[in-house]
Amino acid sequence: MNLLVKGITIADPNSEFNQKTCDLRVEQGKITAISAQLTPQKGETVFEAKGAVLSPGFFDLNCMIGDPGLETKEDIQTGTAAAKAGGFTGLAVLPNTKPVVQSKGEVEYILNRAKNNLVDVYPIGAISRDLEGKEMAELFDMKNAGAVAFSDGSKAISDDGFMSRALQYGLGFGALLIVYPENKSIAGKAQVNESKNNVLLGMKGVPALAEEMQISRDIFLATYHNAPIHISNISTAGSVALIKKAKKDGVKITCDVAAHQLVFTEELLNDFDSNYKVKPPLRSKTDNKALVAGLKDGTIDAVSSQHRPHEIEFKDVEFEIAAYGIITLQTVLPLLLQVGLDSALIAEKLAINPRKLLNLPIPVIEKGAEANFTVYNPGQEWLYNASTNLSKSSNSPLLGKTLKGKVQLVYNNKQYQTYE
Repeated sequence: MNLLVKGITIADPNSEFNQKTCDLRVEQGKITAISAQLTPQKGETVFEAKGAVLSPGFFDLNCMIGDPGLETKEDIQTGTAAAKAGGFTGLAVLPNTKPVVQSKGEVEYILNRAKNNLVDVYPIGAISRDLEGKEMAELFDMKNAGAVAFSDGSKAISDDGFMSRALQYGLGFGALLIVYPENKSIAGKAQVNESKNNVLLGMKGVPALAEEMQISRDIFLATYHNAPIHISNISTAGSVALIKKAKKDGVKITCDVAAHQLVFTEELLNDFDSNYKVKPPLRSKTDNKALVAGLKDGTIDAVSSQHRPHEIEFKDVEFEIAAYGIITLQTVLPLLLQVGLDSALIAEKLAINPRKLLNLPIPVIEKGAEANFTVYNPGQEWLYNASTNLSKSSNSPLLGKTLKGKVQLVYNNKQYQTYE
């Protein structure tokens, strides 16, 4: 399927055409020409980008798809449809399904279900059986079957000894463990950030200490075993400072932040809108600023979606019993643009680094390369509503709002999709 994309500005630090405005031709899935001006050929589709940005295809490190067992929340087809519309050509999907992805059978099931899709889908296997943090899952078998990393999703591993053994075991075959940072005994059953705001709300608060103590523990364990560890969805200024120092000290630690943690703050909970109930909880403006600064100075390696779809009966209830999470695959880009990330940083944090962390091939915008890219217009506005939402779920506080930053085209696996 031949395609000519005209008038795009390339954002790829690994390309000789980085920050240049060009035309780009794709033939049979490969980039065959990049030039200031290309003439359309007979039979090829021409896409007029009109100054939009072309980046390597976005990749998400932290996405929940309900398949297998929770398809009423999201299945692979609806999840990848939402991903494409958000500019993602690759997803790493969490093991929080029914059954849990904890053996090679579940890994192979996901890979088979995701075949022939424009979006590459990579399973993340569970670290512990049934995500209970007690008994090791079949990590080695899952890696051989195609799991790209291991995680218990949004369930923190509280047993220090188990976490230590898991790091040591994974070190033997190059496994990356992705962990959620929460000390359960400190966090308790609280559901919002600990601050003056939680007192006004009349609810118990989760202190930043709960996140930062867990990260400190994992830094000690990673140092002891000289093993790599990835901290997912950090949310506090203190976490940024801890990880920055650990990196400086040579610890093999990486981390990501959910896009909504860069923008949303705890004040949004004043109306008890359960669509803002996320885990970790929304923090302060000071934390927002520290997280954005951490992205810019390299402390935070990647941005994730933390896509968490839920049926309406799990969200349209009292705040205290509502499920955690929002759907985010289509709104990551507008949020990053809202906090002022430029095209170079977006390419690095949303396309290149996520794949680097998982040792996956990194798309490069160059002649002869396999075409895997996203075209987006940072200034184009669009309405996010029931018609444009492609997820099976609708638990987003941004539904009904006009957002700035629209994906216009995605290309991968010899397939492309355009969006008006």
